[in-house]
Amino acid sequence: MHAEPSPPDGRIAALASRQHGVVTATQLRGAGIGRGAVAARVKRGALHRLHRGVYLVGQTTADDKGRWTAAVLACGPGAVLSHASAAALWGFLRPGPGLVDVSLPSRVYRRHDGIRVHRPRRLPPRDWTVRDEIRVTTPRRTIHDLQATEPAYRVRAAARQAQHMGFSVTIDRTRSDLELDFAAFCHRHRLPAPEINVRVDVEKDKWFTLDFLWPDHHLVVETDSYQHHQGDVSFEDDHARDLALRRLGFTVLRYTGRQLEHEPAAIAAELRERLRRPAASPARRP
Repeated sequence: MHAEPSPPDGRIAALASRQHGVVTATQLRGAGIGRGAVAARVKRGALHRLHRGVYLVGQTTADDKGRWTAAVLACGPGAVLSHASAAALWGFLRPGPGLVDVSLPSRVYRRHDGIRVHRPRRLPPRDWTVRDEIRVTTPRRTIHDLQATEPAYRVRAAARQAQHMGFSVTIDRTRSDLELDFAAFCHRHRLPAPEINVRVDVEKDKWFTLDFLWPDHHLVVETDSYQHHQGDVSFEDDHARDLALRRLGFTVLRYTGRQLEHEPAAIAAELRERLRRPAASPARRP
């Protein structure tokens, strides 16, 4: 027969089961286990130290949620899981083996191996919540934080997954983001390099700045983001602009950031076909 666990060990086991196998030294003392008893349990393998003052109960390797819980507990009150680690907890990105991201509003804290601490000036209650018993930034705040630390493709992937899961999140796709994406796209698909941000006069005191232009072919590409082209006013303006450009002899193609990511072969094929054709008529340039 197996020996029944002592009351303190039973309390530890119950607590650890709610915290993905992790407990703190403070919680151990609250369960009636002093420093010497903790050391004895560490020696015989009943506790495994993850961070200063944070222990894994009954095993030597924590799973992802155990690692995340341990990191948040190690950083103390006010700490929340954030950035890529938060995205992994929410299911927006795949978990990785690297550093655990924790946000902690400005205060004194002790450094811990394996934890990357972010220091936001403020982390109001509306920006964090609890998921699977772990304090974590909200989906909206998580995507916002990712934009400061992760490559654009990972931010977009996380935002897409969040939206697919039903969360209301957006990313700030700037004009320069899309310009860089399209320039890289042209290089990757071995397309002739276009001129960027070209001013074209339409009439007296009126001109357009074109995102991308192949002047020898009078071909224009405009890269659109949802954020900057949503709404009926932007929709009408874009079509009026395209009509004016066609009158000047330009061919105008529009692509979104999502199309560049999901339909690259089709876009590259269309551009190659257009660039093989001679221009129909000269276009006016400044």
